[in-house]
Amino acid sequence: MAEQPWLQTWLKQLSLEREILGNTLVEWALAIGAFLLANVVLRLLKRFIDRRAGTLAEPQSLAGIVGVRRMLAVTQGWALTVLAFYQASLLLEVPPRLHHMLEAATAIVVLFQIGLWLNVLLAFSIELHAERQMQYDAARVTTLSAIGFLGRWILWTLIGLLALDNLGVNVTTLLASLGVGGIAVALAAQSILKDLLASLSIVLDQPFVLGDFIAVADVSGTVEFIGLRTTHIRSLSGEQIVLANSDLMQSRIRNFKRMQERRAVFNFFLEYRTPPEKLERVPQLVREIIEQCESVRFDRAHFKAFGAGGLEFEAVFYLLRPDYGLLMDTQQRINLALCRRLAAEQISMAMPAAPA
Repeated sequence: MAEQPWLQTWLKQLSLEREILGNTLVEWALAIGAFLLANVVLRLLKRFIDRRAGTLAEPQSLAGIVGVRRMLAVTQGWALTVLAFYQASLLLEVPPRLHHMLEAATAIVVLFQIGLWLNVLLAFSIELHAERQMQYDAARVTTLSAIGFLGRWILWTLIGLLALDNLGVNVTTLLASLGVGGIAVALAAQSILKDLLASLSIVLDQPFVLGDFIAVADVSGTVEFIGLRTTHIRSLSGEQIVLANSDLMQSRIRNFKRMQERRAVFNFFLEYRTPPEKLERVPQLVREIIEQCESVRFDRAHFKAFGAGGLEFEAVFYLLRPDYGLLMDTQQRINLALCRRLAAEQISMAMPAAPA
């Protein structure tokens, strides 16, 4: 009888070489140990990186640290468990079909976890850019939000297609069938698609952004919300007006917030008995009054016409700030000063004729 090494004899005595599902008890023990070890190591590594990132506070790396910690926050514990289980399964003899199923399931889990990480990074990047751009141009914030939505939609679409590909689905055939179905859906939902395309046009062309005061047809107010189908406007009288995006883009939009300056025109009438010498001094008098006002650029003042109710004068000036309240304050100041100067010059104002 051939002699056997003492270890092999001892293992046989303990029945550790007995096979279960094609693997010995030793191989099962190694696989279970590897699974537990990998699971613990991955979780400890996650905790270590999170704590290490929390102790760093250098200003130049603060944004990066916040991004890393947000990624760790969405790292799923069950995803780490699945990854550790797959690594442990490599130590065992597994039937080809079961091995393929494990590979596909692990790949889907990994893809899902990568999608969560990329989604967080995309949202965090847009948040950082929005905070920086808000100080300079509010229009870019709306664009960044739309880009973020589109980016997340593309990201999860790709993740879904890759997951289906790992499950053995013919993605090419699926895309072709979806294309045919998409045409049918588009024909059945033309109004919705018009609003969606109009929303995209609003985002890209930026005729207005949140907070802008706009006027569309007989509607005017502040933009409160820009959605995929509708835009909400808060009118001066307080009610909320909801307009379809397609209707907005087919109308003439006046954006008052983007005014750099305001042009103001006002008319006044003098009596017909006013001597020509005094009439000739009136434009210069108006000019002096306007030029004494702050944030104002004088444009012109003329004896315009012989009106039905009196001699009509017209004056034009520009307010160098778009504030409507300031415009009315300035106009009031000009009107009061004009009344005083005309009275001092003994020039009488006439009542304009009522419209027929």
